[in-house]
Amino acid sequence: MSADVTKRTTCRLCDSSQIKLVIPLEEIPLTEKYLNEEELSKSTQTFQMDVYMCLDCSHVQIIDVINPDILWDDFTFRTGQAQIIIDHMQDVASKTCEKFEIPKDSLIIDVGSNDGTLLGCFKNKGMKVVGVDPAKEIAKEANNAGIPTIAEFMTIELAKKINQEHGKAALVNCFNAFAHADNMDELMSSISLLVADDGLFMFEVSYLVDIIDDLLLGAIIHEHLCHHSVLPMVKFLKKHGMELIYVRRNKFQGGSLIGIAQHIGSKRKVEESVSELIKMEENKNYTDPSTIESFSIRLNDLEKKFKKMISKWEEESHLIAGYGAARSGPTLIAQFKIGSKLSFIVDDHPQKVNKYSPGDKIKVLPTSELCKIMPKYTIILAWVHAEAIIRNNQDYLEKGGNFVVLLPEIKIISAEGIVNP
Repeated sequence: MSADVTKRTTCRLCDSSQIKLVIPLEEIPLTEKYLNEEELSKSTQTFQMDVYMCLDCSHVQIIDVINPDILWDDFTFRTGQAQIIIDHMQDVASKTCEKFEIPKDSLIIDVGSNDGTLLGCFKNKGMKVVGVDPAKEIAKEANNAGIPTIAEFMTIELAKKINQEHGKAALVNCFNAFAHADNMDELMSSISLLVADDGLFMFEVSYLVDIIDDLLLGAIIHEHLCHHSVLPMVKFLKKHGMELIYVRRNKFQGGSLIGIAQHIGSKRKVEESVSELIKMEENKNYTDPSTIESFSIRLNDLEKKFKKMISKWEEESHLIAGYGAARSGPTLIAQFKIGSKLSFIVDDHPQKVNKYSPGDKIKVLPTSELCKIMPKYTIILAWVHAEAIIRNNQDYLEKGGNFVVLLPEIKIISAEGIVNP
């Protein structure tokens, strides 16, 4: 085992040793480490991505944990780079303040605040804000943009320090970062310390039900150590003196879950939305490992089907490209074994253009090159943005190009429409 990774032997939420492999996956490199020309001669380390399920509390998780100092160093993802994410966060901030009647000048803390986009939405509503994020460069950008941000990992010690300096929060957010921590107990204990007696904790995570039902392979990346569902979440929160009082599903990034929790016995009632999702998970057998294992069966069938398709394209000497130097890309490339098939990837991310993908070392070109080079088939690697990519590249389709969507089913999109091969 490399010093860069450790392997858990117990469940991250309940500490049970009864964990079972349910989704075996191909190893991949760190998804954010794009290479310069001078780095191409170096070998790239890959890490396991297998998914496990706790047989006691039903939590689904990755047990191979990358050293966080390596994982979050030079992290390139910025929340504010995509308008769809900005719009989503503005909507969440507005609905939360209105529904729970959070008064102006309240303290809002965001754990895993990234570039401060979500906190900016609350600040615009007259709130005091504090962010916490370990990605130092991104935290610096947030501070420069007027969002006070602490460039550290959240710990109990840091939570106590924040309490001393700012007081307790009316609302603590942990958006998507609530799936990032290996030590979930310390994270949740820290958050509980930060939440005022009548305050709230709000999180958003990729929802396990959507991941399995819609084959969201791209949601399984090194940062996402947890794949949350409501049943184990309720038990976990209770262990930390908190109760889930509200949940809402949405289709953001393929399918996510927004949850609101409070200290047990606080002033708000538990809404029916919680019991409704618990009942749905029970009815769909999400406590049964075989339900999660079905993901692998369906994925393997798609891999076999796509292997035949891409072999035919190669025999016909068609040029094949990828679209999107996304965090999900290496997972898709490795699982479908297409690294050697892609001539290039297009993307406009300033920290990735003219660099090379980790592992397969595929060059990233600006998206303007797509219509100049005109590959016959372009596989969409940025799965979250597939609809927008297709909509914004009609000229590529009209010139004879084809977009390929791999999941949840293989689709080929041409100027004439969608083909299910």
